[in-house]
Amino acid sequence: MLSSPYVTAQNSVSVIMLKVAFALLPAIIVYAWLYGPAIIISLCIATVTALSMEAIAMTLRKRPAGAALLDGSALITAWLFALSIPAIAPWWLTVTGLFFAIIVAKHLYGGLGNNVFNPAMVGYAVLIVSFPVPMTHWAAPLSLAGESLGWSAAAHYIFSNHLPDGWTLDAITSATPLDTLRTQLKLHHTIAKIEQLPMFGYLGGRANEMVVGAYLLGGLYLLKERIITWHIPVALLGSLALISGVFWLINPSEYASPWFHIATGGSLLGAFFIATDPVTAATTPRGKLIYAAGIGLLIYLIRMFGAYPDGVAFGVLLMNIAVPLIDAWTQPPPYGHKEVRT
Repeated sequence: MLSSPYVTAQNSVSVIMLKVAFALLPAIIVYAWLYGPAIIISLCIATVTALSMEAIAMTLRKRPAGAALLDGSALITAWLFALSIPAIAPWWLTVTGLFFAIIVAKHLYGGLGNNVFNPAMVGYAVLIVSFPVPMTHWAAPLSLAGESLGWSAAAHYIFSNHLPDGWTLDAITSATPLDTLRTQLKLHHTIAKIEQLPMFGYLGGRANEMVVGAYLLGGLYLLKERIITWHIPVALLGSLALISGVFWLINPSEYASPWFHIATGGSLLGAFFIATDPVTAATTPRGKLIYAAGIGLLIYLIRMFGAYPDGVAFGVLLMNIAVPLIDAWTQPPPYGHKEVRT
């Protein structure tokens, strides 16, 4: 019997999550190549922690844990969280963040499909507010680092918080381009002078530009596979480019260019992998545009005028709050009926 032409194959949750994981692999490989193996160790810790907490939560809720573990949602939360924090973050930091991501942000709201806030970003936000110092210890690119952490040294530092004898933290870490930009601007240095620092590349941070390119490649794959639609990535990056472009045109000596803001921080990761979370994002086409444009605006305002160097997590969480209202306002009328505004 032939299938109806109106029936299309639907992706299951596990298939969708598998494709998202596949889309993240290029960035993970490039990250490890340019920054060392610490990110792989961090991803492993995050994966084991997230799956363990998922199993514990499902058991406490008297629900079958097997299906929840196999749907891949906890795995993607773990990977997005690990890619959002420093690769050399201590193990307990990863465990703490994922406790809030899986147990609090996901299961206290009823589990997958019921959570209001993006779980990975909740975990990140808790850590950046509660433990700001270790959250600023980003691994330096191998091309700029004074010392290179191999597998054993990276694992030793992550689990014991101690470096090999004779090594210093400054030798393996560096400030992010966004953090450096904020610091140097407060010292009244111009953008042109700041961009001459060794950590800056052609568009954003040296080495990080290639990771950003890998996120873009993965995002295009998700678009091709129709896992996400164009609305959120285009609106988020377009909004970020528009507002940063306005400030840049007004005063290019104090405000970085639009391509700098797109090519640094978590802009591409947020646009394609975080803001597009099907549970916590807006669902209508117009709603997605409004939701994502709001995130782009908040990212820039937090970066330039807020207390934190990057605003992806807080931008996403703040717009998660507005999603029910956005969806209600932008709900299309039923087929065959005119839209009635009240």
